[in-house]
Amino acid sequence: MSRWLALTGVAAFVGLVIWFTAHNGDQRITLDLGFAQFYRFPVTMVAFAALLVGMLVMLLAGLHTDLRVRKILRDRLIEEARAEGATDLTQRDLFDAEDTAGGENT
Repeated sequence: MSRWLALTGVAAFVGLVIWFTAHNGDQRITLDLGFAQFYRFPVTMVAFAALLVGMLVMLLAGLHTDLRVRKILRDRLIEEARAEGATDLTQRDLFDAEDTAGGENT
């Protein structure tokens, strides 16, 4: 069910992009970036560039969070390995080595 919902969402987004491009393909704007000014710049290129910049910002924000979570998990794994090592030193075998190696006792 969620797969169809995702496909429907993607199809709706693509349809919206096609509609936007068809209705605004000939629209031109003046783009002022602060350090440069572009005249008669296509509005569809501005929207596409904004989409790409937004995706890049979200990638970088997610990457920072992902690396932080990985560090926490790595530290937790090291701590658990230390705890297991300490526990293993205090354990003893329940059976003799001869009993488990041979299988059957006769």
